[in-house]
Amino acid sequence: MDKKIVLHACCAICSGYPISYLKDMGYQVCVYFYNPNIYPFEEYQKRLEAQRILCRHLGCELIEGDYNPQEYYEYVKGFENEPEKGLRCNKCFELRLRKTAEFAKSVNVENFTTSIVISPHKKFAKLTEIGEKIAYDTNLKYLAIDFKKNDGFLKTNKISKELNLYRQNYCGCSFALR
Repeated sequence: MDKKIVLHACCAICSGYPISYLKDMGYQVCVYFYNPNIYPFEEYQKRLEAQRILCRHLGCELIEGDYNPQEYYEYVKGFENEPEKGLRCNKCFELRLRKTAEFAKSVNVENFTTSIVISPHKKFAKLTEIGEKIAYDTNLKYLAIDFKKNDGFLKTNKISKELNLYRQNYCGCSFALR
């Protein structure tokens, strides 16, 4: 019986290599697509469809979390004017990882992680700190893997190009479009 893990996926581009890597480690991967931050809805739909294609190709389960932008806006209230990579982004990561942990717990999976860390624009240490605090709070295990290492970003881009997956040109939220 494989070990199980829930991988929070921010998008298909970022999750291709992490899914493969985790499977190579012996994990049965369940991808959780929870991204209420993505704006507009049409963008969300494009990213979700790309994630569906990727998960079918890699043979792993995909669970779509609720798309509730209001929940995101309430969570980051007061941080709207923060710069990209600032406190608003940390709050966004916290919301999405907390929901991932809650989902993992609901399906009796004790391990979770995120594909967000593969981006060269995201800080591995900050995401690890957030993930580990949530793991502590929920009595789960956060797998802190820096998927950028060993050319991970290059590998994930190669997978997405081979599958001709949709490529976004911004992180996802309305604030990042400014």
